[in-house]
Amino acid sequence: MSSVKIRNLAVLFLIVLLAGVVLWQQLKPEGTAVWGQQATPVSAGPGAGKPAPAFTLAGNDNNNYTVDGPRDKAVILNFWASWCDPCRQEAPELNRMADKYKDVLDVYGINVTSEDYKPNAERFIKKYKLTFPVMFDLKGEVFAKYNGAVFPTNVFIDKNGVITEIVLGVLSPEDLEKKIISLTGS
Repeated sequence: MSSVKIRNLAVLFLIVLLAGVVLWQQLKPEGTAVWGQQATPVSAGPGAGKPAPAFTLAGNDNNNYTVDGPRDKAVILNFWASWCDPCRQEAPELNRMADKYKDVLDVYGINVTSEDYKPNAERFIKKYKLTFPVMFDLKGEVFAKYNGAVFPTNVFIDKNGVITEIVLGVLSPEDLEKKIISLTGS
């Protein structure tokens, strides 16, 4: 056999071997974690029908506020920044709705302080006389958990801790109230 034929066979053998390795890597079964596995896995995340990502933040009233699973009332998370004109437009209506539906709804204002200046946020709270709890997301971690992208972002969470809707941008007073009535059954 000539050296050219031997070399061609060797190259062909290497190509077949590499193709086999690549195919084996793609077809091999993935490992499955057994520890903590549930019969019907549920993924938390920012989307309608999914459990709301859990968090605890300190409020401007020095109380801690938690979102994590079932609760006594539905909740709206309102992510905002003091420089946001639509947030300014929405603040008085959120205040009114928080007061009107206080028996069946918690409104949590979350200032995304990583995108704002805390003294300006504190002035915003005073200017609009916000009566609902306001928290400062200093590092933007909670906003990131909810894949926040715009201000305001309103996340509607039912009593079971499940997200029913995420609304990007400002809501008209009528639309906000309709969503609250749908969320709370009031």
